[in-house]
Amino acid sequence: MPRYAPRYANDPSAVKSLVEAERVHRDVYTDPEVFDLEMEHLFANTWVYVGHASQIPNAGDYLTTEIGRQPILASRHTDGSVHVLYNRCPHKGTKIASEPCGNTGKFFRCPYHAWSFKTNGKLLAIPFKKGYEGTGLKESGAAEGLAPVGASHVYRDFIFARLAETGIEFETFFGDSLSSIDNMVDRSPEGRLVLEGAPLRYMHPCNWKMLVENQTDTCHPMVAHESSAGTAISVWEREEAKGGKKPMAVEVYAPFMAPYEFFEDMGLRVWPNGHGHTGVTTSIHADYSAIPGYFEAMSEAYGEERAKEILGENRHNTVYFPNIMVKGPIQTLRVFKPIAADRTLVESYTFRLAGAPDMLFERTLMYNRLINAPTSIVGHDDLEMYERAQLGLHADGQEWVNIQRLYEPGEEADVTALAGGTSEREMRNQFHAWAKFMTASMEEPAGERVHEAAE
Repeated sequence: MPRYAPRYANDPSAVKSLVEAERVHRDVYTDPEVFDLEMEHLFANTWVYVGHASQIPNAGDYLTTEIGRQPILASRHTDGSVHVLYNRCPHKGTKIASEPCGNTGKFFRCPYHAWSFKTNGKLLAIPFKKGYEGTGLKESGAAEGLAPVGASHVYRDFIFARLAETGIEFETFFGDSLSSIDNMVDRSPEGRLVLEGAPLRYMHPCNWKMLVENQTDTCHPMVAHESSAGTAISVWEREEAKGGKKPMAVEVYAPFMAPYEFFEDMGLRVWPNGHGHTGVTTSIHADYSAIPGYFEAMSEAYGEERAKEILGENRHNTVYFPNIMVKGPIQTLRVFKPIAADRTLVESYTFRLAGAPDMLFERTLMYNRLINAPTSIVGHDDLEMYERAQLGLHADGQEWVNIQRLYEPGEEADVTALAGGTSEREMRNQFHAWAKFMTASMEEPAGERVHEAAE
C-alpha cells in the first residue's frame, strides 16, 4: 500500500516534481503508486528489449517475457519474420505460452478451449465453429487473433517493442546509442551473435532503477568490491611470486580495484532519451590477454585496419533506457525486470561471437558467473548495497537522493555529450528521460503524446 493517499496519478506536475536537476525524491524508488505509474506509462511509451533473434532461429520457435506487467510472446513465423504479440488468448484471456521458450510447431493452441493461431498471431481455427454463426464474431476483436504490440523492431537480431500504438519511433528513441550494439555484433568475424545458454536469474530486494543507475556508477567498485575482488587480487599477488600465468579470473577481477583516477579518465557519454555508457577512452575490459587466432580471424573478415578499430572500442557498460545494459567487449546483456517498487528480477545473458575462438566465449561465461550469478562473488557486494539503500530511503531525515557529482549549472538534457568517467550525468540523463516518458501520455492526447515529448 502507498505510504500516502494517491497523489501522482493523472497529475504530471506532481510526477515532474520528483525530479530536479541534481536530485530526485525518494518516492521514485519507494512509492508503490509511482511504480504503478511506471508500469502504465514509462514501460508502454519506451522501446523495451524483448529478446534476441538467435533464441528463435526456426519457424515455430518462440520466447516469452514481460514488458512492465504485460505478458509478451515473440515468435518466428513460417516466412522467417519475427512477431511480438501479447501472450493472451482473445477468447478467455488464457496465456498461450507458459514456458520461457520452445517450439510450437505450425501453430499456437490455447490450452483452455483449443482456439489455434498461426505463428504470426492470426486466428487459424476455432473448434465447433458453427456455434458462432450469426453472432458477429467475424467483426469482433477476437477474430483478429493474438494482438500484436503497438510496434516492434529487430535491430541486428536484437528484438525491441513499444506497447503504445503511437509514439516515438525506434530510430529516434535510440539514435547513435545503437553504436554499442553495432560494436558488440561487429566483434564477431561473421558479424553475428548467438545467445547461448539460459540466463542467470537473480532476485534483488530493491527498486529496478537502482540497478540501472549502478551500471554507470564508477565510484563504488573500489569501495563496495574491496572485500571480494580486492581479496582475490591479494591472494593472487601472494601466489604470483611463485611464477605462472595470471589466471583469467584474476584478469576479470583486477580492474574492479582500479583507483578513482582510472575511472575518471575513461570518460562517460550520454545520448538523448536516457541512454549512455562509461568507457569512452578505455575500460575495465581493455587489457585482457589476447586470444590466439582471434585478431587473425577479424583481420581476414574486416581487414586489419577495421579489425583494430572494432577491437579498439572497449566501452564499459552501455545502458539502454529504461532497463537493459550491454557489455560489448565481454558480450553480455543484463535485463532489469521490475516486479514491485522494492523487488527486481535481474536476468544476465551471454552471447557467443560467431566465427570466433571458443576461448572468448569461455571468458564471457566466466565473467557472467563470477560477477552476475546468484552464486557470484562480486554481485553480492552490490546486492548488499541495494538492500541497504532501499531500507535507508525510508528514513525521514532526508527525502532527496543526490545525483550531483560533476554537475554543472545549466547542464543540457537530451543531448549527446561527454563527461568525466566518475560523473553522475548518466543518472541525471536517465531521470530526465524518466520524467519525460512518464508524463507525456498524461499531458497529450493519444497519438500525439510521445512524438512531442521526444522533440
